[in-house]
Amino acid sequence: MDAKRQNFSSAIERIKKMLGGGKIRLMEVCGTHTVAISRAGLRQLLKPDVELLSGPGCPVCVTPASDIAKVLWLAEQGITIATFGDMMKVPVDGRSLFHLKARGSDVRIVYSPIEAVDIAESLADGEVVFVGVGFETTAPAIAGAIVDAKDRKLKNFSVFASMKTIPTPLDIICRSPQIGVDGFILPGHVSAIIGSKPYRFIAEKYDKPGVITGFEPEDIVDGVFRLAKMISNGTAGIEVSYSRVVRPDGNVAAKRLMEEIFELCDSEWRGLGILQNSGLKIREEYSDFDADYRFKIPEFPDAKDNPACQCDKVILGLLKPNQCPLFGTECIPTNPQGPCMISSEGACAAYYKYGE
Repeated sequence: MDAKRQNFSSAIERIKKMLGGGKIRLMEVCGTHTVAISRAGLRQLLKPDVELLSGPGCPVCVTPASDIAKVLWLAEQGITIATFGDMMKVPVDGRSLFHLKARGSDVRIVYSPIEAVDIAESLADGEVVFVGVGFETTAPAIAGAIVDAKDRKLKNFSVFASMKTIPTPLDIICRSPQIGVDGFILPGHVSAIIGSKPYRFIAEKYDKPGVITGFEPEDIVDGVFRLAKMISNGTAGIEVSYSRVVRPDGNVAAKRLMEEIFELCDSEWRGLGILQNSGLKIREEYSDFDADYRFKIPEFPDAKDNPACQCDKVILGLLKPNQCPLFGTECIPTNPQGPCMISSEGACAAYYKYGE
């Protein structure tokens, strides 16, 4: 056994010894953490002392059916849709962007918002809408794309803004006795932008600890160790185990750019409903780049997911993916029934891929 693996195993044993037979429930908020935990088999290694629950940190998974229906409507109007690939197969009322593309709609997968700006510049006679789904990690890049489009004097580029902020749903989870979370493994990517300060309410208001970690197995185990120590000692704080990337104040320049282009708004979350000041909308000064404003998109309050899909419960830690009746039978990666199996950061996709 090499030294790295020995230290890793030793850390897990120290966690179990510290808990002394007691059991704790931790939530990994970020979808990338969920994938890393599943890939490394950490859920099994930490059982039964530590139970790890997946949280609402997959942006595609928390996007409600009503927003996806709006994007489908835009595609049906002959507008070119530029989107990240994970959005392609999310079904609403039996349709998806993938289906519309197969029927002739111009739907293009991009890997950055700037690619969507480039597409708009190449299509002088056509409208291009970028599907702006994501958290604070993605928001600065989307803001930068809007600034770039303005600098290029493009009149045919806009963003459908469906971005959300991570701290708000954690307040609801903290208050839920049904979920019963003892502490949080907080997201590394989001925290690189917003810093550690926005999570202070978790400790100060709810007396629960949180640790921001990286994505290597050693990072995550260190985060679990820190959480177990705080819980065992009866203390609560927000610690950073990812100090090589995360600072208390985050990325000041990125936050300044976000604040220039976006402002907080009420936003609907899958499984949570409308949460006050939990979303980001485009400021009035940049309304020319707001797809909602430009195209007067109708509301779709009756848009529905597959009623048998339990993704809304999975992202809240109320249900584990393998407890959904569709998991591994009707719902598999080649025939996904909901966003948690579609997204590369979805808990169901991670559980299925790594055999949990």
